[in-house]
Amino acid sequence: MKSILALALLMFMHQSPIQAQTYSSKYEKPLSTVMNGLEKRFKVKFKYNVDTTGLKLTYADFRVRAYSLEESLRNILAQFDFNYWKQSDNIYKIKPYEYPRRHVQEGELMLKYLSGLYSNKQQFEMRRDSVRREVRKLLEIDKYKDSLVHHKAILGKIIKNDGYTVQNICIETLPGEHLFGSIYSPATKGKHPLIICPDGHFNGGRYRKDEQQRLGTLARMGAICVDFDLYGWGESEKEYGKDSHQTDRAHVIQALNAEVLLDYMWNNRKDVDKKRIGVNGGSGGGTHTILLTVLDNRITAAAPTVNLASHFDGGCPCESGKPIQLAGGGTCNPELISFFAPHPLLIVSDGGDWTSSVPQLEFPFLKRIYGFYGAEDKLTNVHLPNERHDFGINKRQANYDFFIKVFNLDRTKLDESKVKVLEPSALQSHIK
Repeated sequence: MKSILALALLMFMHQSPIQAQTYSSKYEKPLSTVMNGLEKRFKVKFKYNVDTTGLKLTYADFRVRAYSLEESLRNILAQFDFNYWKQSDNIYKIKPYEYPRRHVQEGELMLKYLSGLYSNKQQFEMRRDSVRREVRKLLEIDKYKDSLVHHKAILGKIIKNDGYTVQNICIETLPGEHLFGSIYSPATKGKHPLIICPDGHFNGGRYRKDEQQRLGTLARMGAICVDFDLYGWGESEKEYGKDSHQTDRAHVIQALNAEVLLDYMWNNRKDVDKKRIGVNGGSGGGTHTILLTVLDNRITAAAPTVNLASHFDGGCPCESGKPIQLAGGGTCNPELISFFAPHPLLIVSDGGDWTSSVPQLEFPFLKRIYGFYGAEDKLTNVHLPNERHDFGINKRQANYDFFIKVFNLDRTKLDESKVKVLEPSALQSHIK
């Protein structure tokens, strides 16, 4: 009996700090130990984009909730500025905290909060006007617009194609800085709608095949389309450098470039129908589609594609580098695009990216706002549940259908095979 007691005493004296955790040791455990325990307890697997070596968690076991893995993860990971993202039923990725990215449940709560701020058109418009002013201020776009040099645009030669033309454009915006873009125009005479097309982060930038197909097809059907390089991409990279894109300056410059192009086309092209001004972009271009509707009341139709979410502001600083989401005490892209009511609006979403929540979450929010104006028929969601994040043919078709309807384009000219895909060099200005 004495030998058993002695052995028990010896084991107690040699207990590890983990086993003997107490209030005086702040119930501390290595983070890796805690996470391994969660894996076993909840039968899941963690993948890491962070280094947990040497990290210690105080009050460790008290942060675990037996009824919820995700609440446990929130309690634990917030201490290190980490976050979790569910990859499948039993796999979670552990990543650094990202300011523009939230969980779907947080987006749901945000939209519920915003919906409680207005119950009628009058209340909504008071909120709209206030937030719009604050977005401009936070973006600082007016400071940049005051510095524009207003030099004459440099236009390239007109490239004639089947039913449309392409002409490159370069405008010096700020002293020594330029925007580089291309104008796709119908071959037919008369007044045409104008569509400004901010680009996203798809490989190849604005020179890629599907971008040329979309703009060329819209031009063949009767719309003038203008796209331009992202800040620090394409020809812009030669001017600013490759690393310039991942900056908050990219956010305001890309918005500025869209405004400069709209101003140029508005003031200098007699074939532009000023009553039909659209904006259309995918992914990050969708973010700037939304932003342009907030900044410019000349827009009459908009189609942000594979972009809209209440829980994601855009993962690149060119989309979220300026703190516009803090306007009005906190806002999000669905509220920003709701300010566009009652104008025609298309939201294209899919099941393979952050827009998968649109039919159940963001679209009902927008439908309520459009209901204030009796304009639910002006709002459309094309959801592609089996598709992923791209600007594929079904997304392009949704955009074609939308602009055919709202701008009375010629559907008989809808034929992507008639669009000639040009080499990137043919769409560049090549200024020195």
